[in-house]
This record gives sequence, C-alpha cells and structure tokens, in this order.
Amino acid sequence: MTRVPILMYHAVSERPTEETRPLAVSPARFAEQLELLREHGFTPMTLSDLVAGVNRAGPLPERPVAITFDDGYDDFHTEALPLLTRYGYPATVFVTTGWIRDAGAEAAGRRLGPTLSWSQIAEAVSCGIEIGGHSHSHPQLDQLPDGPLRDELRRNKELLEDRIGRPVTTMAYPYGYSSARVRRQVRQAGYRTACAVANDAFEAGDEPFALPRLTVTEQTVPEKFLRAVHGRGLPLLYLRERVLTKGYAVVRRTRYGLRRIGAAAGAGQVSGAGNGR
Repeated sequence: MTRVPILMYHAVSERPTEETRPLAVSPARFAEQLELLREHGFTPMTLSDLVAGVNRAGPLPERPVAITFDDGYDDFHTEALPLLTRYGYPATVFVTTGWIRDAGAEAAGRRLGPTLSWSQIAEAVSCGIEIGGHSHSHPQLDQLPDGPLRDELRRNKELLEDRIGRPVTTMAYPYGYSSARVRRQVRQAGYRTACAVANDAFEAGDEPFALPRLTVTEQTVPEKFLRAVHGRGLPLLYLRERVLTKGYAVVRRTRYGLRRIGAAAGAGQVSGAGNGR
C-alpha cells in the first residue's frame, strides 16, 4: 500500500515574527529540502491530485509528495513561490480569508504575520498553485457552536471561489484541531478533503477529512527530513509531537463538553425565570 508524505509548512522567512517563528523555515532550509526531494526522486503534486491518485482516481508517480502551506503568509509569494517555480513544483496553500492583506470589510481575526494580498493569490494560481480553505478568521473550529462554525467554513470557501474563479475543494484545520462534528460540517460545506497534522504519512483508506501531514520547521534537518519523506521510523520520528497533540485533544474535547453543559444549564435558568413571570 502506498504511503505518501504530505508536508506542512507555514512561514518561509529569514525574519519570521515572534508568533510564526516556531513553525517557520528559512528560505535556505526550504531550498535545501526541495533539492533533497529532487535528488531522491520525489514528484510534488497538489493535494487534490495526490488524493485522487492515492484513491486510484488519477495517475500517481513512483514517489509522490504534497507540499502544503497554512495561513497564507506573504513570504509564500516573495520566498517560497520563486523557489517552487525554479524547481517546477506545485503546492497547495490554505488561505485564511479574513487575514488577507486587502480583505477590507471582510477582515477578521488577528494576523500572526504579514499575509498575502488577493493579487498575490491570483498570481500564485496562475503559477499552478492550488488554493485551499483555512477558515475565515482562524479560530479553533472544534470550540465553535454549529452556527458560527458553519459560517467560518462557508464564508471562507465562497470568498476564495469568487475571487480565484475556480472550485476550492480542500482545506486545513486551523491549529490542526477538528472533531467528528467539525468534519461533518466541512463535508456539508462542499469540501472533498481536509488536512489535520498527525505527523504521519497518508495512505489509501485514511479518513479523507483528517489527512495526516508532517510538520516541517527550521529544525527539520536533512537527516530528519529524508527519514520523514521516506517514511522511515514514522510515527516514532514525531513521537513527542504526536503525544502532545493527542493529550491536548482530550483536554479540548473535555473543555468543549463542559462549555456545552454550562450553556445548557444557563439556558435552563433563563427559561425557568421566564416561566415564573
């Protein structure tokens, strides 16, 4: 069975912001990683093409890989895109529409760093880059009630499709967090696939709305990078990250459940007070 790496990047910068630094890579490190992919015979694909190939709905090269970017920072345009173009590699960028530099009245959330403009997104599309959704304001989706959750997903998708003029069928969860409830809403919003983190390789039969990805940062040195893309030692290679993610997921599910209980109790008290009038 084919196991395929889906790489997860964020900022590509020599001078990332304090908030983007933990997940940033320098342009030199990114170029080094692209060269390693070429030297080892990997063929980058957009996420949509990769998923279709793994599920036998499209062609798949011998060593496929997907390169993805979250949030939509403007260094994708200034640093990553020129390198991808030099190598002839496609990629998928998951964009937070409320963070877009010239979002105007649609601006929402708090940007963690300088972000892409609509014209830069259009240029990326013209260069073969796939655009995916990443919510509208970058909230923790699994902590939202159904109404705001639905709005985050659909507003993001509709804005992107309206501006780039093509379907947006893939998305990635902000912070990597989801739940069965969130995944149902993502499907209902019209997405076909969605990415989590998980730090493991993707293979046929995986949940299409929780595709695993491999975190890549400045600390992903060549030896670790090659082991990751070749699937050597996965998931032990990312054992610490996986333990932390799973542990925090339990905390988050408990927190959301307690909030729902609290909200229900509050509604009951209001209802009781009203009936007593």
